[in-house]
Amino acid sequence: MSKTTAAITAVGAYVPDYVLTNDILSTMVDTNDEWITSRTGIKERRILKDKDKGTSYLGIKAAEDLIAKKNIDPKEIDMVIFATATPDIMVAATGAYVASQIGAVNAFSYDLQAACSSFLYGMSTATSYIESGRYKKVLLIGADKMSSIIDYTDRTTCIIFGDGAGAVLFEPNTEGLGLQDEYLRSDGIGREFLKIEAGGSTLPASEETVANKQHFVKQDGKTVFKYAVSNMADASSKIMERNNLTGNDVNWLIAHQANKRIIDATAKRMELDHNKVLMNIERYGNTTSATLPLLLSDFEKQFKKGDNIVFASFGGGFTWGSIYLKWAYNS
Repeated sequence: MSKTTAAITAVGAYVPDYVLTNDILSTMVDTNDEWITSRTGIKERRILKDKDKGTSYLGIKAAEDLIAKKNIDPKEIDMVIFATATPDIMVAATGAYVASQIGAVNAFSYDLQAACSSFLYGMSTATSYIESGRYKKVLLIGADKMSSIIDYTDRTTCIIFGDGAGAVLFEPNTEGLGLQDEYLRSDGIGREFLKIEAGGSTLPASEETVANKQHFVKQDGKTVFKYAVSNMADASSKIMERNNLTGNDVNWLIAHQANKRIIDATAKRMELDHNKVLMNIERYGNTTSATLPLLLSDFEKQFKKGDNIVFASFGGGFTWGSIYLKWAYNS
């Protein structure tokens, strides 16, 4: 009897219409297109301008895109994992609301938060549910409205982030395709280097925290960059070693889109040809939980059944890791 694995069988995505270019940003903060592009690889990012719409809106649109393309009945979905760092509201799970809105009335849902590694960790979680045999269709959504927690007078963060969402459907596979291996890690040393200071239980919201702009993302860019370069490259190299893969064996690298230099360093460590390194950071910036599924959506037509794909990510906390997956279908 063949072992049951968990394979991605459908992809969906959504990005808002409004395009925030580097030139527009240069009218808001002391920066310019050349400075941003040379340091990050980002030329523009999408922003959800409607203040009445939150991260759930992005996730719903991505899920609806997947459902339409796959032509499935939402009632068949067993569970929804909502990977995000920007839930609509505190306490009430955004994922539960998304599941209800898309008609997944037979699914249970919850949020998963591991900063920029949320979707990667979600892939591991979805796989475990499928391999347990109890669930047949698990919808994993990665979505973030980063513009809601960015200070657009702080050029160290506002140039990096954008809004967007992506979704994938995991289903059982008996052909040996789908998720093959994972190497996931975390280290609490990162707690101080990338965070929102206020709004949590250690520093609840107050007039003072709002006045001090402590509800926006702040990061020690140099430290985060150093850890991201070494850990993303290490994790990707480790997953290849464990599975006896060379650069020739890997068809595609799906890396978190935080900084082009980090992606390039990871690809170099893996000894990958640059044509195998997929990037859309130039158009979207860092969409946090959405970067990996947005890559899958943008390049889906290039994937062939059986392709070896390595995923890699790094996020606040610190959280990071790599996943090796065999693609399960031809588009």
